[in-house]
Amino acid sequence: PITAEGDYPQKKFYRSRAHCNPLSHNDTFDYPLAPSDIDWTESNYPDLAKGTVPDVLDIGCGFGGLTLALATLLPDNIILGMEIRAKVNEYVRLRVVASRKEHPGSYQNASVLRTNSMKYLPNYFSKQSTKKLFFCFPDPHFKRKNHGRRIISDRLLTEYAYILK
Repeated sequence: PITAEGDYPQKKFYRSRAHCNPLSHNDTFDYPLAPSDIDWTESNYPDLAKGTVPDVLDIGCGFGGLTLALATLLPDNIILGMEIRAKVNEYVRLRVVASRKEHPGSYQNASVLRTNSMKYLPNYFSKQSTKKLFFCFPDPHFKRKNHGRRIISDRLLTEYAYILK
């Protein structure tokens, strides 16, 4: 491993392409068949009560700056950053672990998940289960042929409305 568990990662070792095709079938993701099939405390929030479910999502969290900032700004909420790129996801995971180690008792409400939220969001969250959704710097995809890759689209707005309270 490039970074030891519990140490802050250096971004230069986790560079990745700026864009990832969310419609490709080249990557396989493990995902639950239903929201009830996932135990968030097992792998994402080990110090929180069983049955804890994220209620604030940072979709396309990138290198996790907003995810970690939200963890301190919204201490009563459970924050989940969602990222499709493997190297970037690992960087954020290590950042969360290092932040928890450096500030005991803090950042327990933050985590990251590698998934394609354009495809699998309803598999993770049930109807009216989240309070806030954040989309920072969504890729505009100006060309008409790429409009289907937009994270903000008519099709996906209905999914976002479904999971919002």
